[in-house]
Amino acid sequence: MFADKYLIKNQNTTLIFSEPDPETGIIVIIPCLREPDILQTLESLENCLTPVSKVEVIVVVNHSEAADKFTKEFNQNSVQEIEGWISENDIADIRFYVVGPVELRKKWAGAGLARKQGMDEAVRRFNSIAKKDGIIVSLDADTLVEPNYLLEIESHFKTYIKNVGATIRFEHQKENLDAKQFEGIELYELYLGYYKKALEFTGYPYSLFTVGSAFAVKAEAYVKRGGMNRRQAGEDFYFLQNLVQLGPVGQITTTCVHPSARLSNRVPFGTGPILAKWMSGEEDLQLTYDLQSFIELKAFFDRRSSFYRKTNSEYNLIIDNLPESVRSFLLMDNFWNELDDLNQNCATVRAFENRFFQKFNAFKILKYLNFTTEHFYPKNELVKQAEKLHQMFSV
Repeated sequence: MFADKYLIKNQNTTLIFSEPDPETGIIVIIPCLREPDILQTLESLENCLTPVSKVEVIVVVNHSEAADKFTKEFNQNSVQEIEGWISENDIADIRFYVVGPVELRKKWAGAGLARKQGMDEAVRRFNSIAKKDGIIVSLDADTLVEPNYLLEIESHFKTYIKNVGATIRFEHQKENLDAKQFEGIELYELYLGYYKKALEFTGYPYSLFTVGSAFAVKAEAYVKRGGMNRRQAGEDFYFLQNLVQLGPVGQITTTCVHPSARLSNRVPFGTGPILAKWMSGEEDLQLTYDLQSFIELKAFFDRRSSFYRKTNSEYNLIIDNLPESVRSFLLMDNFWNELDDLNQNCATVRAFENRFFQKFNAFKILKYLNFTTEHFYPKNELVKQAEKLHQMFSV
């Protein structure tokens, strides 16, 4: 089967022992840690219009092996509550499962490992029915979905058969928020849109939203990328930015998921921690990366083909004519070494251009932006930067 080697290598414990329906085409994975409103998420899935394929929903209740007594008892109660809900809400075309509480090793416990355990189980199940194009969907336990959610996911992958994955449009829940929290989530969503569009402007080909509750991936592609990482936060960003190197990652805009806008300190970064810092005054969401940093990065990306088969001295001559922010970063980052490696492995300029962004990827772009923010362009007003970018796109 397509995932035999992957499953042997990862050696995860089987979570569900019943066999999947051979017609299963979508498996939704929901990590769940001390979640008070998980049933609302399940109910929104229950209310979905059912696609042609059979659907499974797997809730992975989890905590660290070092979790406190309250967390462990809360999670145990969640399992019982979800089991009760499942027994009362049997649906022919959607099978709901809850597993756990799964105890995660203290060293790795977090969103990444919990999501990985669930997604690996989805791979195991798809592998058992030889469904390499089965769709694994990542959702969160505080997120609601719209009635056409499953239909549109299935439709997208049937229409765009070369897509290895897809992101899903999202909009945070904003009901019953006080004025400051509402302002915070609005600014955060504006920032996410600004950042994605600014990356598009530079010519970076893999600009996409990386939200853990809003993406899907084909089972075979998941295996080829080595599965989900075990990062305690930001696992979605790292996974998707690696996935785009494998093939096209589409955008599903015909439905929407609605993550919570609650405050949280359970992970180092993400929506919850950012909003918590905004509310406490530690984070100013009104400021963002200056658009000039992206403009100058575009000047570099526009000239990327000119670096093909260049010597070190020729490279230095080219970067001397780039904006100072870019030149300084390239020197600080020793980017010549990566370019040299790229040139030694590319027989044509087209291959060089196609692989250029494997070297100057999303991680390096973020490094560049933080560098230019510190040394050249301090953070600027988000609203003004977004307006300027919009005007540039409108020309």
